[in-house]
Amino acid sequence: MRDNVKAAKRIVVKVGSSILTDEDGSISKERILYIAEDIVHLVRDGKEVTLVSSGAVASGRGKIKNLPEDEPIPSKQALSAIGQGVLMSIYNDIFSIYNIPVAQILLAPEDISHRKKYLNAKNTFEHLFSWGVVPIVNENDTVAVTEIKFGDNDTLSALVSSLIDADLLILLSDVDGLYDKNPAEFEDANLITYVDEITEEIEALAGDRGTERAVGGMKTKIKAAKIATLAGIDMVIASGFKRGNLVRILQGEEIGTLFAAKEDRLHARQRWIISSMGKGRLIVDDGAKHALLKNGKSLLPSGIIEVVGRFDSGDIVDIVDKEGKVIAKGIVYYSSYEIEKIKGMHTSLIKEVLGYKYYNEIVDRNNMVIM
Repeated sequence: MRDNVKAAKRIVVKVGSSILTDEDGSISKERILYIAEDIVHLVRDGKEVTLVSSGAVASGRGKIKNLPEDEPIPSKQALSAIGQGVLMSIYNDIFSIYNIPVAQILLAPEDISHRKKYLNAKNTFEHLFSWGVVPIVNENDTVAVTEIKFGDNDTLSALVSSLIDADLLILLSDVDGLYDKNPAEFEDANLITYVDEITEEIEALAGDRGTERAVGGMKTKIKAAKIATLAGIDMVIASGFKRGNLVRILQGEEIGTLFAAKEDRLHARQRWIISSMGKGRLIVDDGAKHALLKNGKSLLPSGIIEVVGRFDSGDIVDIVDKEGKVIAKGIVYYSSYEIEKIKGMHTSLIKEVLGYKYYNEIVDRNNMVIM
């Protein structure tokens, strides 16, 4: 069942804040050391490893004492600026012991959503791998203008996995994996070792809470699993507190929860689409939802109920049902301004309303990924 995990060559490892920091918020050099040792082992075994590292804000907080726990976003951004330097210094010192160079890569949503930047980022990773470098990734928190995160580093790691066409994503956390009920509340909770499809029942098992020093919880990990598996990437959630877990996972041991990749791996353009942050939202009616999900159709203006956000022709948007669930992502042929004018209308009226018609479709099926 885990033969694909054993055979994985390109691997993304995400380490959560709760693993990298002690109770007082300071960085745990001991845990970084044994995670680095595992990565060194994998690199020497011929694997290409990217590390997505949380802990910048937490380690920055460890340097600035007596701060309130609930800082506003500007304070978190300042703490991240301090913490990034702390983290990279430690990583560089530890990996230098083993003569393995590391590189810091800070990403912002537009670096993935913009096609040219996406390809440039991909090329940077390819060069680093060819030189035997371990890329260490985090969000460019210090200049984020809307929020401190992509969504969270679980999601970021899934997007990076898709970007670099990884074979395996491993989320090291303070939990052993996905349980059938909350293990903190129920002694008879059982670890789910294998998930072949992320159903509504699986999503319902995810809680909202993370640890005090971490952003997010199991819900963000399920979200990451949906992105990764859709892109054809296996994902494992496992404990980061147990020394040697990374190596044991790659040896095929049944550790944590394995989310199996979809058999039909997306092609490069589709992986870019699911990796990108939607510039806006198109809310569709039940008829359009059925046409997209069941009949494999393109999105026409007649099925659109509402347009949310501002975007241009060629941008990527989320296609959302009436309950607010993202059912697809795709590249729009028309701007938000144009779609606002023709939503709910038959395609025959597009030219009459706009004075021109590029296409009948708002989002063509070939430029869409069903989520």
